[in-house]
Amino acid sequence: MINEFRRARRRKVSDTVLVTDGMTDSVVGRIGNLSETGMLMIASAPLAEDALYQFRFHLHDSRGRESAFEVGAHLLWIDRASAPGQAWTGFRFIAIPPDQAEQLRHWIDAPGGQFE
Repeated sequence: MINEFRRARRRKVSDTVLVTDGMTDSVVGRIGNLSETGMLMIASAPLAEDALYQFRFHLHDSRGRESAFEVGAHLLWIDRASAPGQAWTGFRFIAIPPDQAEQLRHWIDAPGGQFE
């Protein structure tokens, strides 16, 4: 059995949350899970490993209110998915405004979330 330790708790994203590249304004994938420090994204566009990106996405809270997020992210790894044109990607957040970090923390800790 493998025991894995992560510093930040992750929450699965049950809805489809699209991620937009802030530089090209095009959708590059969808979020699989989020933590305060990064995300797993299923990429549908080609991305460069070890590159920096500016992403935008929206999350809904338990009351259905939408919050917008804009984050700077570093692509740490890519693993090609079995579906053509898709890849699993791991990002570390390198820049997120403090108010958005607080909102993200509340979203992750909200009741009803599925944690990994």
